[in-house]
Amino acid sequence: MSMSNNLVIIPTYNEIENIEKMIRAVFSLPRNFDLLIVDDGSPDGTANKVKLLQKEFQNKLHLEERKGKLGLGTAYIHGFKWALKHNYEFIFEMDCDFSHNPNDLVRLLEACESGADVAVGSRYCRGGKITNWPVGRILMSYFASVYVRIVLWLPVKDTTAGFKCYRRKVLESIDLDAIRFMGYAFQIEMKYRAYKKGFKITEVPILFTDRVLGESKMSTKIFKEAFLGVIQMRLSK
Repeated sequence: MSMSNNLVIIPTYNEIENIEKMIRAVFSLPRNFDLLIVDDGSPDGTANKVKLLQKEFQNKLHLEERKGKLGLGTAYIHGFKWALKHNYEFIFEMDCDFSHNPNDLVRLLEACESGADVAVGSRYCRGGKITNWPVGRILMSYFASVYVRIVLWLPVKDTTAGFKCYRRKVLESIDLDAIRFMGYAFQIEMKYRAYKKGFKITEVPILFTDRVLGESKMSTKIFKEAFLGVIQMRLSK
């Protein structure tokens, strides 16, 4: 096995345009990261491309293939369980489409090494920015985060962020099988559960760039799940 303590989990569905570039970017960072790609049966050959690259990056590049499109949340939970089983200390969530800059993985890792239990790559804390998004989408996302903070009393500015680093003990202490939301609200629920357990959440400002290649996966259905989900989270124990 690779000697790295750090595992980056990237869920993929039809990311053939981005996957190789992303894998090479992560492996060329100044710190050591292993990669786990969780592919939901991409018809475009994403998983086959990963298998080819595994010959080059043995022991560092891992692939879990799932049948059909099972959703972001289940992909991450699958990845979290895999990471815990393989004894990683720092476990990252990241998109494949370069909206998250791989260079920022190093800053998230440093935040956790300096005492954070969860480091969040944040668009809305001081210094965070978004490029390529229409104003309406920025406002929708920003006010979604404000809404979540108000309903859940969650002291995180970017509540829906999907670029994160967890210390192992955080994922060990959350009952992953009890996570209820699998779409957009998954990111909120994970932060909320970590916060409720008293873990320290630190925001690291990032520049978020909307995807250039491939299809965006955001929809009103996802947004609605988040809106109602937050109220359910607040009401549940």
